[in-house]
Amino acid sequence: MYNAKKRSRANFDRQAAIYDTASFGAHARKLYPILLAQLAQIPHRWVLDVGCGTGELLFQMARRWPGGTYRGVDLSPKMAAMARNKLGVLAQVDLGDAERLPVPDGWAQVVVCSDSFHHYPDPEAALAEFHRVLWPGGVLLLGDTTAPAGVRGALNLLLPFSRGGDVHLYSPGELTALLERRFHGARCRRVDATSLLAWGIK
Repeated sequence: MYNAKKRSRANFDRQAAIYDTASFGAHARKLYPILLAQLAQIPHRWVLDVGCGTGELLFQMARRWPGGTYRGVDLSPKMAAMARNKLGVLAQVDLGDAERLPVPDGWAQVVVCSDSFHHYPDPEAALAEFHRVLWPGGVLLLGDTTAPAGVRGALNLLLPFSRGGDVHLYSPGELTALLERRFHGARCRRVDATSLLAWGIK
């Protein structure tokens, strides 16, 4: 497989300065209120955001629930720098890989992954890490991009030729099947034509 991580890092380094307002960050911004609404329904004092980008979702969490402990991890140095500048003391932000998270075992009550999972070349390794860093009974909340079946199939053939580091767009069934290998009560639903919301419990 082509080096998806290298391309993702370079792509998000290029986008970091304007990601919060540019069109290429629009889908991520669309997922924020969906994930926040889900987070409001579960205990979430210790939250890890994997693929945190500029830290905007963490910032909204910290503003809404100031008593929480928040942490972010991102592969892109420039995204991580943007997140640190935005969040200050509100959250710890680490440079790191979803497949080797720089987070202790059982640290998180909730792991959030927003608009990032389709970039991971080894999704099972990433899910194993999400499972490792959650405490027993902790929840994974995952929002990601998708497409209608025919379009998704064509895009998945083309993604290796893109420079953005995208790897695979999932159907709800594919994502549910992946989560079921690690998490109890795994579910995935289509939010709209281009968005999925999935969750599972350790």
